[in-house]
Amino acid sequence: MTVTLLQNTSLEVCAHAIRTCWQSYDKSDCGGEKDKELINRVGNKFKHASTLEHLTYTFFIEGISRALLQELARHRMASPSVKSTRYTLKELKNEEEFTSEDIQRASKYLVMTRNDLVNEMSIKALENLRVVLQSGVTNDIAKYCLPESYKTSLTWTINARSLQNFIALRSAKSALWEIRDLANTIFEALPEDHKYLFEECVYTADSPEEH
Repeated sequence: MTVTLLQNTSLEVCAHAIRTCWQSYDKSDCGGEKDKELINRVGNKFKHASTLEHLTYTFFIEGISRALLQELARHRMASPSVKSTRYTLKELKNEEEFTSEDIQRASKYLVMTRNDLVNEMSIKALENLRVVLQSGVTNDIAKYCLPESYKTSLTWTINARSLQNFIALRSAKSALWEIRDLANTIFEALPEDHKYLFEECVYTADSPEEH
């Protein structure tokens, strides 16, 4: 998978929203260290997390499975725009037959796991889908054959408050391995001057169990 940060709100906007509450605009340093400390103090330490909703991030996420896409759907305070199977399944239609040995070629379409049997069955499902497409069945009906491992892409917009929740839950060792990789990759894709807001959300070996 790859994650690209397309855009993000500046810290200055979030600090301005917080200062609106006290009309303390004169104390702003335009997103500098004073504003960063204010955002962390109000949004994280004082738990006025609604102020963090003024920070938004838009990512382009490529090469995740449809199984992971279902996990993302549980994070409701985010806006996904997903690659359409109705219009894009034609990419598979003209492929040659897939066999269980075609792991590298099938990897263009499937997320592979560490389980050889699961990978083999996913490739069989991919071949079944290819046959259905070549038979002339429309994409809207053929997509019912899609394996959960089938790759997709999306543009995903989320605010900082929801992203903290996402990273805390999905970087945990109990999370699905693929979404755990995504959570960590998203954290690494954040602007360097924003990461301090999320560092305590990232699961590490020393993190509390509830993370």
